Amino acid sequence: MKLVTGILLAAAVSGLAACESGEGFSQIGPDKSMDTGINAHHLSTLVAGIWVDPNGCDHWIIDDGVEGYLSPRLTPDGLPVCSGVAPPNTAVGPFKDGSPIPDYL
Repeated sequence: MKLVTGILLAAAVSGLAACESGEGFSQIGPDKSMDTGINAHHLSTLVAGIWVDPNGCDHWIIDDGVEGYLSPRLTPDGLPVCSGVAPPNTAVGPFKDGSPIPDYL
């Protein structure tokens, strides 16, 4: 029994060690924290505004001239934020300040 437990433990440790890369754990899939377009940069450098959906709830919005980013604005417990900052279907804030590329649309 001890031999079987030892073999299973060794297999588990070997399997976990295979997941580790040189500097931490390897990434699965593309890095979605980077904008890899014409003016590549980390998304944390962009400035977000707020778009209010038809129900009156807020969404973070960023427009860098070529691409756009949108995600719901949520409370820490996952509920939507409906602040009333603007009328429904309206975007407010400096959400186009993320890039020097003009937005022609």
